[in-house]
Amino acid sequence: MEHRTKRRGAVAAVALGVLFGGDAAAADAVKLYAAGSLKAAFTELAKEYQAAKGVPVEATFGPSGLLKERLEKGEPGDVFASANMEHPRALSMAGKSGPVRLFARNQLCALAQPDMNVTPATLLERLLDTKVRVGTSTPKADPAGDYSWELFRKADAVRPGSLTTLDGKALKLTGGPDSAKPPEGRNPYAWVMEQRQADLFLTYCTNARLAAAEVPALRIVAVPAELAVGAEYGLTVVKVADAARGEAFAEYILAPAGQAVLERYGFAKP
Repeated sequence: MEHRTKRRGAVAAVALGVLFGGDAAAADAVKLYAAGSLKAAFTELAKEYQAAKGVPVEATFGPSGLLKERLEKGEPGDVFASANMEHPRALSMAGKSGPVRLFARNQLCALAQPDMNVTPATLLERLLDTKVRVGTSTPKADPAGDYSWELFRKADAVRPGSLTTLDGKALKLTGGPDSAKPPEGRNPYAWVMEQRQADLFLTYCTNARLAAAEVPALRIVAVPAELAVGAEYGLTVVKVADAARGEAFAEYILAPAGQAVLERYGFAKP
């Protein structure tokens, strides 16, 4: 009976996104706060870390800006992995964490509905089309939204007036505190596009790959060089009583084993 109870508890923990193993106590787990775009890669990386080191990882995923706010308010965490460098730097400058290290790179792509006639060469024209609904994540709360507005500013240099047009029409569909949540287990971008909430959605290329794997009819469109936006991912170890626990996991992310997992999911090396 006791064995069955423990087994049910472990299954429930995994269902909540908490990766524990065997009889390891939650207090011994690495408490990871990580960008939602890292969920697939870090779930695998955490399992490999536990297998290699015998230390479980309790993972909380979400928009980096909102996670930063939770850590600033004192939620317990060991490692913060953000989709930008600014949010971990803010924690570090506030004295709440150690140095910030670049650990991965990403790029923006466009995710297109199957019936959209769009190529990299015509992407800006389609984004500006008044009939085309453009989806983004939410700036400030989620770096993916900030990167989208960086693309809008680049578009303005190519075609003046683009920033005003895109700023006015962009639909902030994900990454905000009040954004609609997809069903459990669904990729948020696949779900948004399947619901036809947008015609084009600007997101990380890694997110676009996962969305297209879930809904194969969706198309991934590369962003042309003049509009290209790169994303830098930074991590920092939170200052807690047992900082060595977080530091060990951070070093694993930066080591060849951790980098290999990230590469498998489409992230580029720092």
